[in-house]
Amino acid sequence: MFGLGWLEVGLIGLAALVLFGPKRLPELGASLGKSLRGFKDELDQTDDQEDE
Repeated sequence: MFGLGWLEVGLIGLAALVLFGPKRLPELGASLGKSLRGFKDELDQTDDQEDE
């Protein structure tokens, strides 16, 4: 995943937990997931348009 090892991912998760707290972390994860899904959908649409 982006050239990161499990230790780096864990440290980023721990830093996010400290910065945002346990109550906002699921909310941030959901919004990040929606953003990434929208970005992927836009990329797929662009690829479909190039194929035509």
